[in-house]
Amino acid sequence: METRANPGGRGSTYYLTPSGTQLAAVVRALGVWGQQWLELRREHCDPDVLMWALFTHLAAESLPARRQVVRFEFREPRRTYWLVLRRLDPDLCYNDPGFGDDVVVRGDLETLVRVYLGQLELKAARATGLVEVEGPRDAVSSLSKWFPRSGFAAHARPVKYDRGGQRFVPVATAEHELALSKAR
Repeated sequence: METRANPGGRGSTYYLTPSGTQLAAVVRALGVWGQQWLELRREHCDPDVLMWALFTHLAAESLPARRQVVRFEFREPRRTYWLVLRRLDPDLCYNDPGFGDDVVVRGDLETLVRVYLGQLELKAARATGLVEVEGPRDAVSSLSKWFPRSGFAAHARPVKYDRGGQRFVPVATAEHELALSKAR
């Protein structure tokens, strides 16, 4: 990585060197591999990490035109966060920003991590009963439009919730079964 003076004034800007550019393809391949073989457990999940990932991966073009506040309430660990969605200036708040809540998402941390990772669709997460969403119909329906996913979500192994075992289990896919057979 190279550091150069920031043309806008203070600080620096960073650029990949030619060797860094070549290495980026290797890192991407490792990310794809890691996503396909991820074995996530509840103890791996951290609400601060999830909320920061959601915030930093918001796509401005998918955010609502007018400000919308989404409160996230996690059961365990008991934490609350607010995403203030504004097309030009979204924000993540650890205290109530005082605008009122348009949508409230109450849920299980592991379930929402799996949605972010691409293992589970938001609709399926809600169907399990582990995630509840409250608010006006249009605001609730817009959730699936702006809710960001990991850059590796397309490579995730899908899961489903096993009510009897009260855990997530992988859904066998032809692609993953082929990869397993090649690994043996």
